[in-house]
Amino acid sequence: MKDKILRFIKRPFIRNVTIIASGTATAQVITMLLSPIITRLYGPEVYGLMGVFMAIVGVIVPISALTYPIAIVLPKSDKDAKGLIYLSLYVSVIITIIITFTLLFLKQPIVDLFQIKEVSSYLFLIPLVILSSGILQVIEQWLYRTNQFRITAKTIFLHALILQGSIIGIGIFYPVATVLITLSALGNGLKAIIMILIVRNSNYKKSINLSKKNISIKSLAKTYNDFPIYRAPEVFLNAASQSLPILLLSSFFGPASAGFYTIAKTALGAPSQLIGKAIGDVFYPRISQAANKDENLTILIKKATTLLFLIGIIPFGIVIIFGPWIFSFVFGEEWVVAGEYARWIALWSFFMFINRPAVKSLPVLSAQAFHLTFTLITLITRVLVLIIGYYVFADDIVAVAFFGVSGALLNIFLILKTLKISKKYDKLNKVK
Repeated sequence: MKDKILRFIKRPFIRNVTIIASGTATAQVITMLLSPIITRLYGPEVYGLMGVFMAIVGVIVPISALTYPIAIVLPKSDKDAKGLIYLSLYVSVIITIIITFTLLFLKQPIVDLFQIKEVSSYLFLIPLVILSSGILQVIEQWLYRTNQFRITAKTIFLHALILQGSIIGIGIFYPVATVLITLSALGNGLKAIIMILIVRNSNYKKSINLSKKNISIKSLAKTYNDFPIYRAPEVFLNAASQSLPILLLSSFFGPASAGFYTIAKTALGAPSQLIGKAIGDVFYPRISQAANKDENLTILIKKATTLLFLIGIIPFGIVIIFGPWIFSFVFGEEWVVAGEYARWIALWSFFMFINRPAVKSLPVLSAQAFHLTFTLITLITRVLVLIIGYYVFADDIVAVAFFGVSGALLNIFLILKTLKISKKYDKLNKVK
């Protein structure tokens, strides 16, 4: 038994997941230890304004390079992968310029249309966030491709320590929305800088050669055009559906409601960041390699999904049962409503937690058109349930409950549909 456990731990997949998870775990420990201080310094109203701004940013950032960085993991040759790095950076710069000019000339109409007057003065931070996010995505995907997971783990830890420490350090003297929003907006840029510094001071830099010789950027853009055509719209719609509750709750029930949702979602994101993201980040290059070798992808997806199910059932279950008491105790009595939100968000978050292998498999299975359709249906569903919660029941907790239940059902469908697609893929490719 001992030998079997040791062999299991030494498997590359498990080892890489452990490396990522260790960095994420320490970052989450820092975040969770400091969160009670942050929530008591800033309060629900300020947290709500930060949530609204980050919800706006969250819609745009995922498409800062039209998802071309995600393709960096896929090519068999490093030359094509490096070509995708250049392509991604070019696209990110172009989008940053477009957003900058859009804000210069259309800022007020945008503010009036989306009723975001409270955060209008912070909108010019968005171009900086977009550019830094595009650079970060490129670095992360290259490190995933080359299995440099230790660098990623170190970055996650240092980023959490510096960012959360800064929020508290400055917040002690100036606990205002400007501090919280500005530091949050600089988060991706800080993470990219830390990652670059670690890479430059490691032996890894010797293996990087970003020469453009014999690289056709135009050809690569055409070869991987399913990413901007299908994946980018899907990511945009998914980000919109993730940000939508914050914007609608703020509009329907006020900034405090958005603050309750933000802290509940952040707290429940801890297991996803700790384990779900770690497995997803390692699983993506693993299943890409498996597809190139004609391995059975369905078995890989089932194993990873089952593992996440077993890991997540207890922590998410505890929140569903004891949510209000936990949030009141940890974050302060004024956050008890966030605990009520968390009960329902936990239901949705649990199935989103276990769907990571399915989502990561879709590009490999050439099923990005399905993913786009699914995400569009998800967005429409979330809009409808929140509107029903407001106009029919006039109750924010009911609205969040509808949101959580619908999210759980949709994610169950996504997992089952992905398994069906993978079985068909395996059959067509006559897996080993």
